Amino acid sequence: MLESIGVGVIGLGMGQDMYLLHDDPGSRFEVRGICASTEEKTRGVAEQHGTPFWTTDYRTLVEREDIDVVAVYSPDHLHGDHCVAALEAGKHVVCTKPLVGRSRGEGVLEECDQIVRLAQSKGLKFLVGQTMRFDPEFHAAKQFYDDGDLGDILMAESHYVHDIRGVAEYTPWRVDAPQDFLFGGACHPIDALRWFFGDVEEVFVYANRSGLTPEYPIEDNFMINLKFTSGIIARILAAYGIVHPPMPMMGMSLYGTKGSIRCDYTDFKGGHVHVIFDKMNGLPEFQTSFDPIMEGSYGHGHAVRQYMAHLEDCIVNDGHPSPDAAEGAKTIAVGAACWESVKTEQPVQVRNTFG
Repeated sequence: MLESIGVGVIGLGMGQDMYLLHDDPGSRFEVRGICASTEEKTRGVAEQHGTPFWTTDYRTLVEREDIDVVAVYSPDHLHGDHCVAALEAGKHVVCTKPLVGRSRGEGVLEECDQIVRLAQSKGLKFLVGQTMRFDPEFHAAKQFYDDGDLGDILMAESHYVHDIRGVAEYTPWRVDAPQDFLFGGACHPIDALRWFFGDVEEVFVYANRSGLTPEYPIEDNFMINLKFTSGIIARILAAYGIVHPPMPMMGMSLYGTKGSIRCDYTDFKGGHVHVIFDKMNGLPEFQTSFDPIMEGSYGHGHAVRQYMAHLEDCIVNDGHPSPDAAEGAKTIAVGAACWESVKTEQPVQVRNTFG
């Protein structure tokens, strides 16, 4: 095992999943410092895990010489500032989705440009933690697609749905900032479809504000139509102001000339892949399930382990992380175009060049 790689964590919600890496004997990562806004919580987490350094000032954390990688798990609207500070300090970065996010997309493309330029000019590794790319059911679907088993894709659809009532009780920033669900939510299916089909050329979007969380001030439900530069068309259901969604939290369906595939996922409840090949040609049907084994082995914790292993390999062997800052920026650009479509009630072209 080579020398360990020091990690500094900003944000101690899902950011505490970084400690799962300490239980992995194959991981070089070691959490050496943590940062959050609440002193009592930050001190308590550091003491619980034996972390040698803690602070409430992210600038102090990113400047430490014993930290090689900064893991950004702060609220969405702070991602830009935290990523820029880490890159300027010469640190590799893993940033949980979304790369950046602000209410109705205000200033997000400018933040993306700055982050992409810094990562490229300094030659630093930058990974956006888009979990759908690292969950087994979506990875299986990608394999079917890459192998050509589905033929040419005609169209696709994806969804990410939540009943967010009560979310302000334990993460009040989501209402106070507010969190923009086109970035903090819809980025999951947007990025997943981009992973399969590449750049999005155009979007057309309908949106409404449900009012189910009265204090949440902006739209929380979106129907997104997409046209990719390849000509493939798709749709996304991104709904967060709904009552008890009657389907798995995340899902994707691809419709090809040889067959169709559906895969879905619910955190800590497992996932499912179902492929129906063209029965007119006598091809078989295929389906399989992915069941959770234990807490941390599935769901967000599992994806974190997978994408951090990918980042480690990129650092050690000078590989290229995927999705990187530029790919993350393209997903944000789709969200920004979605907002423009909501405002203008017209199709909007998507920007696909950053840096």
